[in-house]
Amino acid sequence: MADGLDSAETGWPAVSVVMAIRDDERHLRHSVNHILAQDYPGSLEVILALSPARDRTSEIARAAAQRDPRMRVVENPAGTTPSGLNVAIAHASHDIIVRVDGRGLLDPGYIRRAVEILEETGADNVGGACIPHDETAFGEALSRAMIHPLGNGRKNGRFHPNGRPGPVDTVYLGVLRRQILDQLGGYNETLPRAQDWELNYRIRRAGGTVWYDPDLHVVYRSQPTMASLIQQFYLNGRSRRLVARLHRGTLNLRYLAPPLAVIACVLGILVSLASAVAFPELAATAAAVPTTYVLGVVLASVTAGRGLSPRARLWLPVVMIAMHMSWGVGFLAKPTPARTPLLLAQSSQR
Repeated sequence: MADGLDSAETGWPAVSVVMAIRDDERHLRHSVNHILAQDYPGSLEVILALSPARDRTSEIARAAAQRDPRMRVVENPAGTTPSGLNVAIAHASHDIIVRVDGRGLLDPGYIRRAVEILEETGADNVGGACIPHDETAFGEALSRAMIHPLGNGRKNGRFHPNGRPGPVDTVYLGVLRRQILDQLGGYNETLPRAQDWELNYRIRRAGGTVWYDPDLHVVYRSQPTMASLIQQFYLNGRSRRLVARLHRGTLNLRYLAPPLAVIACVLGILVSLASAVAFPELAATAAAVPTTYVLGVVLASVTAGRGLSPRARLWLPVVMIAMHMSWGVGFLAKPTPARTPLLLAQSSQR
């Protein structure tokens, strides 16, 4: 291996896997097992930052830590994802940080290949393809929407399994150098979502590189219900608005499309209802706006849903519309002030 991979025993650097977990009892055990079973020659530790949970997440996390000495549980009283990540990183012992989600399943060679890419490219953060998966018809539709450009996917980036390797604006999860996290102050704890994008923006602004490679695969179990999907994308949109206020000039048409669709559809419905009796022609014209939007999503979903089960194809336009509308409403909601992140607390274990 190259000189940069300088562990005394194996030639591979030790890594710290950090997880911010909350209400993850359904998937946590499988996620942890995939981490501990990694084909990685170097030392590995797992830090679980535990938020106050409404299910058995705490019990599962502590039982796992008792079974394997590589695991530790630390408390995350603030309860948010970025605060949990910062707490876990502050307790981490090593200089390469691997972020894993409580719903994520790493491929067996994920960490090994990510460390190789860090060394080969000199990047500060590397990540790969998020591959959503669920066995229900709703989950199947959501999985397709997450990687399709009409939904949450991109041609080359954090959600697409067929993208080309190279520098990108952001990646899913990430394998990072501890040095850049200490330099930039870690994750922004004022953002309920979008903290990955915001951190990667600061990395790029500081002259660093964020690198995507399709060799890195993480299977992600989708949100189980429509209510949880709407909540997730509402918070995503709200956080994007906060990021836009914090970093001027980072908005583009992709991020503005959902709130513009919400405004157009709501105005179309209101004008149509208000003018239905006195101005029927105006009412018909106004009603054409939301109607056109819905028909457009339905038609696009016919192509996007190829290969899905019949029930999942019926779910797909509903899921797409829910993603657009909840994200757009979240973006339009009055944001709370965003602040710059504080430097990570220095752990006595380093």
